Amino acid sequence: MLAVVPCSFTGVKAATEQRRQIQVSTKNQKKSSGAGFGAKKKEALWQCVKNCGACCKLDKGPSFPTPEEIFDDSSDIQLYKSLVGSDGWCIHFEKSTRTCSIYDDRPYFCRVEPHVFETLYGIDKKKFNQEACSSCIDTIKAVYGSQSEELDKFKIAIRS
Repeated sequence: MLAVVPCSFTGVKAATEQRRQIQVSTKNQKKSSGAGFGAKKKEALWQCVKNCGACCKLDKGPSFPTPEEIFDDSSDIQLYKSLVGSDGWCIHFEKSTRTCSIYDDRPYFCRVEPHVFETLYGIDKKKFNQEACSSCIDTIKAVYGSQSEELDKFKIAIRS
C-alpha cells in the first residue's frame, strides 16, 4: 500500500539543488584525488598462489561442471577421471607440501592459461584474467571456505 506523504515543491527543488551540488563536488574530488569510491579499480591479474592447490581437488561436487560437460574428447574425460583419487583430490597432489608432483608435465587442462580457457570454456583471451580469477575464487571458496587464508592470499596476489 502506498502512503501519501505531503511535500512542497520548494522543498523538493532545494533538495534537488543540494544533491546536484554534492554530485559536482564529488566529481571534482574524483578528478583531483584519483582515489575513493569513483576511482577505477585496478584489473585483477590472475596468478597461481603457491601452496594453495584448490584446483587439485578434482571432485568438487554438484555445483561444478562434470568432466563430460567440460571436455569434447573422450580421452580427456578418461584422463581426468584417472587422476581423481578416492578422496577427490588429484593423485599427483602432495598434500603435505601442497604441490603437484608432475607440475612440469601436467595435462593441458591443469594449466590456467588463456588458450586453455578458450579451448575448454570458449572464453575470449581478453576476458581470461577476469574469468580465471573468478573461477579460482569460486574453487578456493568451495575447497577451503569463504573465510580461508588461501582466499585472502589469492585476493592479495591478484591485486598486486
